This record gives sequence, C-alpha cells and structure tokens, in this order.
Amino acid sequence: MQRKPPADRFQAQREAAKRAALNALKRAKRAADKAGVTLSEWEGEFLQSVGERVKTHGRAFADPEKGAPGQALSAMQGRKLKEIAKKAKGEGTKRR
Repeated sequence: MQRKPPADRFQAQREAAKRAALNALKRAKRAADKAGVTLSEWEGEFLQSVGERVKTHGRAFADPEKGAPGQALSAMQGRKLKEIAKKAKGEGTKRR
C-alpha cells in the first residue's frame, strides 16, 4: 500500500470538512422547513451566506485564529449552526 504525500492528505481532510459543513447546513435548513419552523431573517441569511462562502473558498472564515486550519466553519459558526438545528427540531436553548 502506497502512502499519500502529506499535501494530498491535508487536501482530502479539507474537502471532507467542506462536505460535512455543507451537509450540516442543508440538514438544518431542511429540518426547519420540514418542521414548519420559521427561521429569523438573520438565521436564513446566515445559512445562505455561510454555505456560499464554504462552496467558494472551502471555508467560511478568514481569520485562522477563529477556527482550526482543516475546518470549514469557525467555532462560533458551528455553535450558531447547532442552535439553528436545535430550533428546527423544536428543542429549546439551554439557559445558564
């Protein structure tokens, strides 16, 4: 078995992260539509703009300090995506 050069492995990881992020965005949107949950204007715009940036650039953030190098979404974008998905499923947000 021949090993891939490191550049190919990192490229494969970036592509996998890109696909995962796009699928998560689609699932959140589809879940909200299916459940009949109305997303706010901001949430709809967030899902659309993040999806476009991931498709175009491979990731949705420019500052490398905001997320891991191989990830498509920053930490805060991932958190907001999870909140939108919970809202679509009808689960409430946890208050501290």
